Amino acid sequence: MNNSKQLSLAIALDDQATFDNFYAPNGTPQHMATFLLKDEGRKFAYLFGGSGSGVSHLLQAVCQQTALGRNAGAVYLPLEELQDYPPEEVLEGLDSAPLVCLDDLHLVAYQAHWQEPLFNLFNRCREASTRLIVGAHLAPDELDVGLADLSSRLKSGVTLQMVEYKDADRRRLLQYRANSRGLYLSDDVALFMLHRLPREIKLLMAALEVLDSASLQEQRRLTMPFVKSILSL
Repeated sequence: MNNSKQLSLAIALDDQATFDNFYAPNGTPQHMATFLLKDEGRKFAYLFGGSGSGVSHLLQAVCQQTALGRNAGAVYLPLEELQDYPPEEVLEGLDSAPLVCLDDLHLVAYQAHWQEPLFNLFNRCREASTRLIVGAHLAPDELDVGLADLSSRLKSGVTLQMVEYKDADRRRLLQYRANSRGLYLSDDVALFMLHRLPREIKLLMAALEVLDSASLQEQRRLTMPFVKSILSL
């Protein structure tokens, strides 16, 4: 087994990061992205947005969907965790997969020693008809990419910006994810959590997971006193 396969196998997908578990209101870029990523004929796409906008969730969701279907072998690589490895080892052999999702591209794209390996990966994936989905916090034009050919490749497909969730969306997202766990979260309790916890989606979901576990263990509903007690708010 080569190094790239060892690296990819070490990456565990979040089993909560699925399309069914993704809150995407109609008309939002997040909603459009779900259709884009389910289109297997779309060979390259670039999604970008700030932390908590859903980019990482979507990239993992498309990998988990294909892993259960005919495209078994999809690869998700969070470059935040792999940026210190030699890029040739990280990217080697990926074109043999049916789908490759590179997350956090903004963390490596500006580094000169990553640019040529990334460009070569684009070419290999194109030749092999491997789908390539890229996620980042920055738009292609905002990346400090010195290699013109790589910059051109990054702009060659559909680009979608994931907008930041507004407070009303964060409340609905909390309730949506609670409902998917079989929990009822009232408007008052959801708003209380938003006002007392950091607004970052990842932290809100972590708090919901704690509540889910405590609710199951104690057989309690998510009332205001219970939430205050469990989250020490």
